Amino acid sequence: MNSATEKFNLSVNSEVGDLEGVILHTPGLEVENMTPMNVERALYSDILNLSVATCEYRQLHGVLSEVGQVFQVRSLLERILRNSKVRQSLIKKICVNEGAIEIFDQLMEMTENDLARCLIEGVLLQKNNLSRFLNRERYSLKPLHNFFFTRDSAITIGDNVLIASMANKVRAREAMIMEAIFDFHPMFDTRTISLSADLEIAGARVEGGDVLVAAENILLIGIGSRTTPQAVDFLIDHFCRSGREQHIIVQELPGHPESFIHLDMVFTLLDRGTCMIYDPVVLQPNMFRTVHVFIQDGQVSDIREEQNILTALAGLGMELETISCGGSSDPWTQEREQWHSGANFFAVAPGRIIGYRRNIATIEELDRKGFAIVDAADVIEKKVDLNTYSKCVITIDGSELARGGGGCRCMTMPLRRRPL
Repeated sequence: MNSATEKFNLSVNSEVGDLEGVILHTPGLEVENMTPMNVERALYSDILNLSVATCEYRQLHGVLSEVGQVFQVRSLLERILRNSKVRQSLIKKICVNEGAIEIFDQLMEMTENDLARCLIEGVLLQKNNLSRFLNRERYSLKPLHNFFFTRDSAITIGDNVLIASMANKVRAREAMIMEAIFDFHPMFDTRTISLSADLEIAGARVEGGDVLVAAENILLIGIGSRTTPQAVDFLIDHFCRSGREQHIIVQELPGHPESFIHLDMVFTLLDRGTCMIYDPVVLQPNMFRTVHVFIQDGQVSDIREEQNILTALAGLGMELETISCGGSSDPWTQEREQWHSGANFFAVAPGRIIGYRRNIATIEELDRKGFAIVDAADVIEKKVDLNTYSKCVITIDGSELARGGGGCRCMTMPLRRRPL
């Protein structure tokens, strides 16, 4: 990791350029501090086994450490909490938002290491009066069960960072922490873009799983259960004010089941000319529209409906070959593997991607399309050199991580990629 004084410039203008820096959050006790009673509120479908999830996550971390610099949320957070003004401002913002102002002084007295841990793992409710004793809640600050999906709370677009407005209040603290990191960590010199309180009240929501940087002037954005049209309008206004030419391709997503929460659960880019898709949403005729917004000379110069994402991108010079999540022959297998993030791949370089080994039909389809299958352990143990492959899929175990509701793209927040 860079020293505290060394700058790390941000630049993400594609989904597949060689990865140079990424933020992760290794899952900890916040994942384990869950019961069947609160699992739905935590946005999970089941309780995860932390020891198994940690072993699987170690494979992802190990592979990424071989290809670029890996930064951990907790270490970055600890660094900014040394600043007394940042500490006070962030704690107050969090306590007010979560109705926990009574623990403000307690948090202020902690060391930066203990405070960072508590802001992520939660703060137990002190049962020191009758109302608190009778309170069925266990925490004054609830654990951030979903924070290992670092993609959602902050999105690097070019050299700026869009701070998410999370759809569920239980995740709002994640975005607050990430905004403080990018605003105040001495390593970063970037501009954060965040929605105003008025827009959030009006229903503007955006999460990183719905935002794909297809090219320097092309964004793909999914709208559905997590990201709203009002947030896209905010981005349209932002690009109009910037004066830059920008294409935004918007894809409506099904509201159910929960596996369709983000665009990257049905569409991810794998290479300069290849993408992974879940056919029933992206290609097959359905009620979910694709809209192309073109911003030029400080205004929306064109807005129109497209046949699908692929035709919209083809019109902009991005012809893509498709690979089908779950294979191309059996809709049941497609549906099953999409549920376990079978379309959610993360590119570490053009044509070199990471995904879950458990999605066997998807991996076999990649193999048929010329992607060599590489085991994560072989990369970590330096038994293979990724530079010898033009196309490969690095497979990690995902029996437990997938049950959290996301894949390898969900768990990564890229900071910098080399230009294509």
